[in-house]
Amino acid sequence: MNLTLHNTLTNQKEPFISVHPERVVMYCCGVTVYDNCHLGHARSYMAWDVLRRYLKWCGYTVRYVQNFTDIDDKILHRAIVEGITMQEVSDRYINAYFRDIRRLNILDADDYPRVTEHIPAIHQLIQALEQQGYAYAIDGDVYYSVRQFSEYGKLSGRKLEQLKVGAGGRVADDTQDQKKRDPFDFALWKSAKPGEPAWESPWGLGRPGWHIECSAMIRARLGETIDIHGGGGDLVFPHHENEIAQSEVLTGQPLARYWLHNGMVTVNGEKMSKSLGNFTTIRDLLDGGWADYPEPVDPMAVRLFVLQGHYRKPLDFTKDAIVASINSWQTLKAGILFGNRHRVALSSPFASIQSSPQEPSSEDPWTKRFQSAMDDDLNTSGALAVLFELAKALQREGNRLVHEGKSQSSPELLWQQWQTLLYLAQVLGLEAKVNSDTDEATGKLDEAVITDLIQQRQTARKQRDFITADDIRAQLSAAGITVVDQPDGATRWHRH
Repeated sequence: MNLTLHNTLTNQKEPFISVHPERVVMYCCGVTVYDNCHLGHARSYMAWDVLRRYLKWCGYTVRYVQNFTDIDDKILHRAIVEGITMQEVSDRYINAYFRDIRRLNILDADDYPRVTEHIPAIHQLIQALEQQGYAYAIDGDVYYSVRQFSEYGKLSGRKLEQLKVGAGGRVADDTQDQKKRDPFDFALWKSAKPGEPAWESPWGLGRPGWHIECSAMIRARLGETIDIHGGGGDLVFPHHENEIAQSEVLTGQPLARYWLHNGMVTVNGEKMSKSLGNFTTIRDLLDGGWADYPEPVDPMAVRLFVLQGHYRKPLDFTKDAIVASINSWQTLKAGILFGNRHRVALSSPFASIQSSPQEPSSEDPWTKRFQSAMDDDLNTSGALAVLFELAKALQREGNRLVHEGKSQSSPELLWQQWQTLLYLAQVLGLEAKVNSDTDEATGKLDEAVITDLIQQRQTARKQRDFITADDIRAQLSAAGITVVDQPDGATRWHRH
């Protein structure tokens, strides 16, 4: 395997070598569950979904964990506004997460730990930091002493003198800032405020700071060192920097061997935010609620759009880009469904339609080029070029079958191209399922029935019974069959 990944820690591509042969452990920072997922979430989780799929395709056993942050100021604010509990808010938006993200064919993680399930583990980690002199408690709050960790800043490349005071957490708190021994220190545990949910702890009632949560969940679920830690580029500092500081001072081992970060999302060239009025959720985009394109969008077209750009680069959602991806998906979709629509061309012994595609030879030219692209830090754009080459070749032969009644390629080659396209597309999570009304109806008409109906239509036409002929054409169309009358009097058909 020649996979290289860009490691944020070293700021360069490195050959990927897992801690344990043939096994990969991945962790990705998950959503804070106070609202529906937006386009930035779609981009991030799609990137790690593709990485996970590709690693499995390369023969690794992959354990992928993604957390839910179910305690946060924003969750608390929504709970207060709606007069419900934080857990009710969290449960609602965790369910919404699954509904939305699964539509994009993003596979479920192997485990979804919640912060509130790990309060004892958080206590243990903070106590260990205290005992080693890296944390201190003041009036029920506990802080991490940043200057005690000599390697602080190694992930982001920032030095303490370059840092902004108060950058250690999500919400500034003047009262807490005044308690710190050093303005660069950040909170590990926050003392309870009136009316807020709180947990008993060695320091009194309170709740965890943001950064300690992921360190504790990784430690509890995955151990001291994992292979890959992923997240959005906005998490490099301070969140991931602080995770390293909290974890590595205790173990003396890397928290993660590879730190991967995806590029940020913009909308029409601007940062996505509610204040700018361009905040767009996954649900809005898919269901036609996006103001720039108020029509439903096929989830696979969205997935294709995201994968056309490199995961580390910024991604700009625009109407033109989405429309272009919708059109491109039609080309790819036609190739993926080629065998379902042109079964006659895949004559015996290649005619059986399988539930899953056959694995292509690693030596065939398409698979080799696909793998070469993916090995280069997940160059999905280069991998997609291979898929489109196959899809367009199949599309050309499909057109010949419809208009000329024959293909220039052998059934063996058509089968190989189709199966390779299906298999490689699944590595990228691109699937055109045979589940629409038309496709279901098509599946109920075998070729013998279609041939008989076309013969009945031909007989009706010869008898100038055009009403019957038109009725049969309409019946076939409803079943997903397009009838083409040739100038020579012959009739061709194909599935649409």
